[in-house]
Amino acid sequence: MDIKEQNQFKFPKFQELIIHEDDNLIVINKPPFIASLDAREGGEVNILRLAKKYHPDAQVCHRLDKDTSGVLLIAKNPETYRSMSIEFEKRRVNKIYHAIIGGTHIFENLTVDLPILNQGNKNVTIDRYNGKPSETIFNSIRYFKHFTLVECKPITGRMHQIRIHLATQQAAIVGDAMYKGKPVYLSQIKKRGYTLSKDQEEQPIMKRFALHSKSVSFKLNDKEYSFEAEYPKDFATLLKQLEKFDA
Repeated sequence: MDIKEQNQFKFPKFQELIIHEDDNLIVINKPPFIASLDAREGGEVNILRLAKKYHPDAQVCHRLDKDTSGVLLIAKNPETYRSMSIEFEKRRVNKIYHAIIGGTHIFENLTVDLPILNQGNKNVTIDRYNGKPSETIFNSIRYFKHFTLVECKPITGRMHQIRIHLATQQAAIVGDAMYKGKPVYLSQIKKRGYTLSKDQEEQPIMKRFALHSKSVSFKLNDKEYSFEAEYPKDFATLLKQLEKFDA
């Protein structure tokens, strides 16, 4: 099975991802491990390609990192795409993400206002002189002994914004190796009664960084919209294990 077939085999049908559809919009709960847009290399399955097969005029209105799951808006016609682009540009789209971070952190409307410079090739850095203004508001939702579930509200929409802003607070997202976030292993939280057979290598509970686009709300053609996406299986499983063994 080549990569193309493998990807198609692994991902659910596009129709199964849809949480809302009308004449102008398709809203999906994007699964992890699939890019939002065409990668330059081509061959990989991505949301835009799947959406266009479903509806030829589809355009993805914003992007989520490949590993990030959750609410993603897709326009069904050029007018809606244009209107949504203006809403995003004017920062009138309210986006809420949930992240699981390492350590116990009490964030109460913590505003991180640090400029981000995109260095190209998916590398970004905090740069107070050359970076673009970037702002995220963080609130802790749930505390565990060694981890915290956090609500993240990006005011601006820079690449890797939530990930790098959390890292500046010594609160990297679990599994986010790029920003020194460590994966969570069951053996680490379940101290007693955890065994692994000799030739078996332990896998992390979640094989990506724990970031999920939980909800998006906005106004389009004088109508208010609000959408929420359930946690995917891996995110829900990690939370469940933390509730069980790290509460």
